[in-house]
Amino acid sequence: MFGRGVIAGIYGWALRQAEHDVEFYVRPGRAATYGETVDLDLTDTRRRVGRWRVAGTYPARYRETLPEDHDFELIVLSVPHHRLPEAAAFLAPRLGEATVLVFGNLWAEPLAAMGDLPPARVAWGFPQAGGAGSAMTGCFGGRCCRRSSSAPSAGPPTVRERAARQAFRTAGFRVKERPDFRGWLWLHFVANAGLHSQGVRLGSLTDLVGKAGDLREAMRVTRELLPLVEARGVDLRRHRATVRSFRAPTWLTGPALAWLTAHFPLVRGNFAAHSDPEAEEPREICRDTLAEARRLNVPTPRLEAAEPYFTPGRAHRPSRPR
Repeated sequence: MFGRGVIAGIYGWALRQAEHDVEFYVRPGRAATYGETVDLDLTDTRRRVGRWRVAGTYPARYRETLPEDHDFELIVLSVPHHRLPEAAAFLAPRLGEATVLVFGNLWAEPLAAMGDLPPARVAWGFPQAGGAGSAMTGCFGGRCCRRSSSAPSAGPPTVRERAARQAFRTAGFRVKERPDFRGWLWLHFVANAGLHSQGVRLGSLTDLVGKAGDLREAMRVTRELLPLVEARGVDLRRHRATVRSFRAPTWLTGPALAWLTAHFPLVRGNFAAHSDPEAEEPREICRDTLAEARRLNVPTPRLEAAEPYFTPGRAHRPSRPR
């Protein structure tokens, strides 16, 4: 697992439970800071209803160097989208024989984001999980590993992609195919931009829980960003179900989301765990989305209205809930 963020910690635990040999690569000096165990407080919906809660600790193995001749088979790379080029540049000369599973948000062209990593050595996926904090507080579900049959190019899954999938299947995860994974990732990204545009205004995603008015505005922001995704070359007709949910009447989706965030464990846990008002990734998502809209001359008045809350040097004072 590259790093010991929340996604790495949660999935590292799940893969270890399936008897995989898991280590965390961390920056020099971090292993002593993290300690010998990882604390867990999770909602795990792979389990039967009524047994979703997982709390406790598990032993973690850390390494602070990654030599070129290591013997790892799979490197799970889950970092904030704006850190991906840096991480790819670090891994390129240190691949050994491993496959790199890119596992998270992406706004750049996939192959461009990989830099010098050989495309044939890369697999693509997306986690259905979230959380925050050193104690790995969060939640995740059984269909957590989403990737297309061969994203981002056409053709059947490669041997490396099949091996990566099998590793996750042995840990109880189901793989959901996305034929246009690139487009699906970008739609997910603008959906995050919509939510974070309101989260940073209030403080964090936690402050959106149960608030129909603010969630309605988040959906309106995402809706105005659909032409941006289209302007980047995505055929929205290939994502009808996703697009339909964003274009649904907000008088309906706002209250529905408010209920889900307040009552459904997987959704509530994801929102509640993102409670850090100083987190940088939400602001990076909003800034990069707005920058791309301006580059392509796509009007985004609602996202622009939220710009003072994610622009460097501006005060980030939560506004009153509506």
